[in-house]
Amino acid sequence: MRAAVIPVTPFAQNCSVVWCEQTGAGAVIDPGGDLDQILATVREENVKLEKILLTHAHIDHAGGTAELARTLKLPIEGPHVGDQYWIDGLPDQARMFGFGKCEKFAPDRWLDEGDRVRVGEVEFEVRHCPGHTPGHVVFYSPSDRLAFVGDVLFAGSIGRTDFPGGDYDTLIRAIRTKLFPLGDDVRFVPGHGPMSTFGEERRSNPFVGDAAVGARR
Repeated sequence: MRAAVIPVTPFAQNCSVVWCEQTGAGAVIDPGGDLDQILATVREENVKLEKILLTHAHIDHAGGTAELARTLKLPIEGPHVGDQYWIDGLPDQARMFGFGKCEKFAPDRWLDEGDRVRVGEVEFEVRHCPGHTPGHVVFYSPSDRLAFVGDVLFAGSIGRTDFPGGDYDTLIRAIRTKLFPLGDDVRFVPGHGPMSTFGEERRSNPFVGDAAVGARR
């Protein structure tokens, strides 16, 4: 698998274009906005877009979804149905944060724990990781040892839990039980900021690392 990470929107959200090296088939993960930048990368890499994948439905991750899906006739896969509230509220989110016009959409496929998503010959495993939003999912490629985690986990931090439907303990549990067991060597692309590995976050993350969790017990 190949991947290009493109910071978009005023929130510098990490949109990713991923594609299968064997077939050229690809997907856009979290098209929050700035579609011209995203599509420029698609053209430069000669990617044949097949679908849109969503980790969750906050405006900076999902704001460009409806337009991109309509323009290129792409199916939308994800997030989990728990984020229906956030999809319904996208127009309000757009007004609140100055994103301009933004449309609601209906995913073609809701995702849940244990589902599989294919992009060409690449297969992602789906992990349902609530806490930042109720319907947040993570896309993990076992063959590439690479995960796209949205706003669940960051280098040195974790996702906010003060939005509607957020819950701190639920987020910590999701990271510790669904992501860290995948292996210390697994790299991840967060929703914002630089990449890291699960091992590095276990060792040093002040919110969810081994030392931090042990200190709270």
